[in-house]
Amino acid sequence: MKRLLLYLLSGFCLSGNIVAQSLFEDAGSASENEVEKDAGIQLNGFVRGSVFGAGETYDLSTTFAELSLQAEFESGNAFLKSDLRFQKGVAFNENMPLIVLKELYAGFRGNKFDVLLGNQIVTWGRTDGFNPTDNITPRDYFFLTADPDDQRTPNFLLRVKYRIIPEIELDVIGVPFFVPSQYRYDLFDMGSQVKFSDEILPSKAIKNGTIAARLNFDFPVVGWSFSYFRGYDSFHGFDVTSVDWSSGSPLITNASRSYQKTSLGADAAVPLGPVIFRGEAAFNLTDRPANEMYIPLSDVSYVAGIETGFSGFTLIGQYIGKFTPDFSDLIVPELTDPLNPLAQMQYANAMIDYENRLFNRRIFYQQEKTNHAVALTISKSFGYEAWQVEFTGYYNLTSEEWMIRPKISWKITDALSASFGANYMVGSDKTLFGYSSTIMNGAFVQLKVSF
Repeated sequence: MKRLLLYLLSGFCLSGNIVAQSLFEDAGSASENEVEKDAGIQLNGFVRGSVFGAGETYDLSTTFAELSLQAEFESGNAFLKSDLRFQKGVAFNENMPLIVLKELYAGFRGNKFDVLLGNQIVTWGRTDGFNPTDNITPRDYFFLTADPDDQRTPNFLLRVKYRIIPEIELDVIGVPFFVPSQYRYDLFDMGSQVKFSDEILPSKAIKNGTIAARLNFDFPVVGWSFSYFRGYDSFHGFDVTSVDWSSGSPLITNASRSYQKTSLGADAAVPLGPVIFRGEAAFNLTDRPANEMYIPLSDVSYVAGIETGFSGFTLIGQYIGKFTPDFSDLIVPELTDPLNPLAQMQYANAMIDYENRLFNRRIFYQQEKTNHAVALTISKSFGYEAWQVEFTGYYNLTSEEWMIRPKISWKITDALSASFGANYMVGSDKTLFGYSSTIMNGAFVQLKVSF
């Protein structure tokens, strides 16, 4: 692997052709420094330093320097794309991985078919931030930076696109091995009687892989799609793996655990004058939710939003909802015979099961039959677009959890930019925001040079 990386890097450097292009920019859009390359190779990227800290648990949650080398090559119908990250830093007092393959895949592009194979990041859905149909790409939710898109992590997958007509495309994806999202439950302070062991993942077998498809319609006046997903959800709950009573008090060991689901989804975007209306929904079906606490109930997740502009401001407002048809309240255990030691033990085990099932329902937002939340993002550029101010707020009306995220970006020169802001979330006792706020609240600063 090291020899392959050296070959790639030396080949890119010897080409001498460097193109300035942002990480999320379309590869077809040229920048000021772009140079035509006879070999069809483009190399660009960035170097940045990032700090996230001033939280309750960690003075410095995440500090790192990163070099991103992004390469693209085209020759006839063949192409490749790569994004190799070299990092040096510390996250939650642990050393970060030195080399990260953000994306690395090869492909064929034809008039009707595209075929892509390798490590890829796939985003589905037309709403902003909350996407019920975006089931393919996992996230590292504890990779804290100025840009939330940094949390997207790749899957090794086969992707085939078939253009029925230019406006209609069928997108089929196969993922042979499951990759979960990263949720650091082990960082939560849940008391001295609770600890977490390694997460429990399905075996690396084709039967545990993922198959997904999306039929996308993209016309000038309206766009919509229908999607299908069958596989392990990148999100996961947690399970009680053991309860140790040897000390006289229970020592509970938990482990995060993944579950399979089938998801049927749809999304749409309709522009009407200065307003764009967006909607997205998914019907998620699961098996054995009553037996296993880490499996959520089947539900319908949906988002409705608007995007508009006024006086130089851009406003995105959203309603985020969830409906759980088979919801029923958990039954609180009762101690029927307080003087009976066996009854006391049974009651204690029943309470452990109840409390953990209740927490799983909270992280799935299935603590009630319907869950309601709203989100608002307001942004504005000024100073000849050298400055951009953005404010995002989220409030869950059902759980009463809320979050705000102000951010200021400054384009100092064409190549140099800075970002700074904060993340602040609040939740009541034993809620997801309540536990994670002590870790994920804080301020961030980033300095970035793109080339």
